[in-house]
This record gives sequence, C-alpha cells and structure tokens, in this order.
Amino acid sequence: MDGLIIIDTLDTILFFFMALSVGYLFVFAAAGMSKRGYSYPFAKKKYRFAILFPAYKEDKVIERAVQSFLQQEYPKENYDVVVISDKMKDSTNQQLQQLPIDLLIVDFEDSSKAKALNLAMDKLGDRKYDMIVILDADNTVQPDFLQQICNAYECGANVIQAHRMAKNLNTSTAILDAVSEEINNSIFRKGHVKLGLSSALIGSGMAFEYKWFKKNIKKVSSAGEDKELEMLLLKQRIYIDYMDDVPVYDEKTQKEDAFQNQRRRWLSAQFASLWEALPDLPYAIFSKNIDYCDKIAQWVMLPRVLLIGATGVLSIATTLINWEWSVKWWILLFVLFLALCMAIPDYLVNKQLKKAIRKVPLLAIMMFFNLFRMKGVNKKFIHTEHGEH
Repeated sequence: MDGLIIIDTLDTILFFFMALSVGYLFVFAAAGMSKRGYSYPFAKKKYRFAILFPAYKEDKVIERAVQSFLQQEYPKENYDVVVISDKMKDSTNQQLQQLPIDLLIVDFEDSSKAKALNLAMDKLGDRKYDMIVILDADNTVQPDFLQQICNAYECGANVIQAHRMAKNLNTSTAILDAVSEEINNSIFRKGHVKLGLSSALIGSGMAFEYKWFKKNIKKVSSAGEDKELEMLLLKQRIYIDYMDDVPVYDEKTQKEDAFQNQRRRWLSAQFASLWEALPDLPYAIFSKNIDYCDKIAQWVMLPRVLLIGATGVLSIATTLINWEWSVKWWILLFVLFLALCMAIPDYLVNKQLKKAIRKVPLLAIMMFFNLFRMKGVNKKFIHTEHGEH
C-alpha cells in the first residue's frame, strides 16, 4: 500500500510539471493561429544594410544563395553582401570573387558561426550601416526582403526575426524538420508576438540594429550564438519582432544522422543557455522582466519529441498500474497533440506528412540518447551536409 502511495505522489508531481509544458504550448499555439493584424508602412528612407553569410564547408550551396540575394529590388549602393568563407575550396572562392561582394577567407582551427561573425564585424571596421542581416549559406529570400526589413526598422523594430521555412520537402526527415520548424514559428514566434512577448531567434533570417550588434557580438562565443544573442537582448529589454510574411527559405536536413547531429547541437546549446541564465531568474522576476522569465521557461521544457514520448509512455504505464490515474494522462496527451496540430500550417498537412510521422518514435528514442552525448558539442561547429537541388 505504501508503494502505491509513493507511486501516486510521483505520478502527481510528474503530471503537474508535464501539464505546465503542455499548457504553455497550447496557449501560444492557439495565439499563433490568428494572422498578424498590421503591416509596416513603406519606409520613406533607404537604410543601409550589411548582409553576412557565414559559410563553413558550404561549397554546394553558397554561390547559389548569394546569386539569389543579389536579385534584391533594393538600391545596390545601400547594401553590401559579405561571405565569410571557412574551409571552402579554392574553386568556390574563385567563383565568389567574381561576384560584387566582400569575400573574407578564414581558416579557424575550431570553427563556429560566432567566430565568423566576430571576424566579419572587425573587418567591416567603421563602415556606416543601419542594420545587419545574418543568413545561412543555403538561405534564399524574395526580391522584396530588404525593403520589408527596411519598413520595419523605420517604424522602430531594431531586432527582427523573419519567417524561416523549408525550401525542400524531398524526404521524410526533411518533412519532419520542416514541421518542427513551423511549430516553433507558430508557438515561439508568431504566438509570442501576438501576446506581446518577444519572438525567439532561429540562427538565420535575423536582422539587428548595427551599432547594437557590433557592440554585443563580442560577448558571443558558443555554437548556440542565437540563444546567447537572445539572452543579451532580453536582459537589455530589447524587443524581438517576428515578421511572418517575410520568408527565408532554408534547406531542411534530409538524412536521419544529420537531423540527430543538428538536434544534439541544439540540445547542448539549450542546456548551456539555461545553466547560464538561471542565476538571473530571481532578478528577472523582481524587476518584472517578463520576456527573460519566459525565455528561461522555454529552455526548462523538454524538447517536443521527448515530451510526446514521455507523455505517451506515462499514459500507457499508468493504464497498466491503475486506469483511474491514466485518465488525466490521456487527456494531457490529447491536448498536446491538439496544440501541435494547431501549430502546423496547412501547406504541410498531406499524405507525405502522414508517412513521415511513422519516424517520430525512432527519432524520440534517438533524441533521448542525445541527452547523454552532448559533452563539448556547444563549443564546436557541427556541419550539416546539404543535398543537390
């Protein structure tokens, strides 16, 4: 009898914490279902931009991405494209040198995007820019991208996250990667902005006020540079806007091993950021820095795949032990699936998604083992192999 009481207590405690995570996702997923109620007016001034493409072993995609960006319907004298070439082939660098861009060739012993960005800012020196845009080497944008960012900046948006979305859906893994990103967009970006909170950053498709970025990028050193930038911004109470109608097309990982390596790096960055941010939580609470408190709450939560797996396993386990205990777990699992379904955009709901979902249990198991394989990952760059298109 005492054993059942202990199990019942543990069951209640576990349910409480899992329910907080599921409730959090549900609230912001529901908020993210509504469309943005306003758009920025056309800017009266043409602001100056620096566009950074950190490129580590990105020979397959970098030239195509840069060529695409150079098609902007924006005065060419008002933006400079800078490629930071790290461990790319001489032939790739020679091709890039033929383009109207600044090419910085580096050879870091331990490569990271943070090092590339810091070097680029040093090289730009005293050039006069209003904003800096960071794109991945495989990212492409629409011709009005810079004008849209310009419009937002003139209205006071000093930090902007654009809508990163999939450019390829050619494998089940790529589809799941795209779905995961769109769920993040709905919950941690669109839903947050709808409720007056800052958007999460995503690593590319980001724009920053130039002077702020130049000063603060020196404080960033890990492979989770976007999370470090988020901490700096939210500590300083700088709002991060999200522009859902400004797409940045990103190549999704096509193979399971690349998917898992990517998630392992993200997990490591999340735990490292949480460890660094937790000491600031009491001050954030007392100073009513809601955005910073919310960010810590995000990092405390289990990754979604693990949350699904854990809730499913506990639902089955409590059914076998005592079906009365299991009712609340099955309800929680239903609410979790409902939240995730609300967050998936219609264009991804098709037969291919139904087929891809079969991989989720395997990915959940692999993600669980990733929890024990994170040592040192946050200090180095894990290259994601790109396919040919």
